[in-house]
Amino acid sequence: MANITIDGKEYDLDQLSDQAKQQLISLQFVDAELQRLNGQTAVFQTARVAYANALRELLPTE
Repeated sequence: MANITIDGKEYDLDQLSDQAKQQLISLQFVDAELQRLNGQTAVFQTARVAYANALRELLPTE
């Protein structure tokens, strides 16, 4: 008997309808994808800062 908490209320997964289980699977997939994309965004932001700093060092000074 596995349970899941949604909006502060606990539910027995075995008691959920097939449609509810499918929606839960979809929600978990989207949450995982958002987490993955947030990680990628952090990597890209770090790379952008590094490229911008490298560019500044290459620009001529007046």
